[in-house]
Amino acid sequence: MKFAEALEHAKNGERIARDGWNGKGMWVCFMPSMTVAADRVNGRTRAFVPDGDLHVGGYFVMWTAQGVWQPGWLASQADMLAEDWNTLPAPNEGDE
Repeated sequence: MKFAEALEHAKNGERIARDGWNGKGMWVCFMPSMTVAADRVNGRTRAFVPDGDLHVGGYFVMWTAQGVWQPGWLASQADMLAEDWNTLPAPNEGDE
């Protein structure tokens, strides 16, 4: 499928991936915006956001071939033009 269609699937909570990616087990998902209550914000973050709740905007995350949760994924030009996107089954609880 084309990137625009894959993007809609990701925004609906599905994992997406490209057949053309070299790394095994790589996929992308969308993390919707959220608010972390002031009393739940960790110390490191509090150093940058000194007061109140933490408002987090939506962002994309890639699960890398090395098993790293990498926030802030951006599609490359090749990714946006590709037509080999697909959706992946929902992970089972405890799966990566």
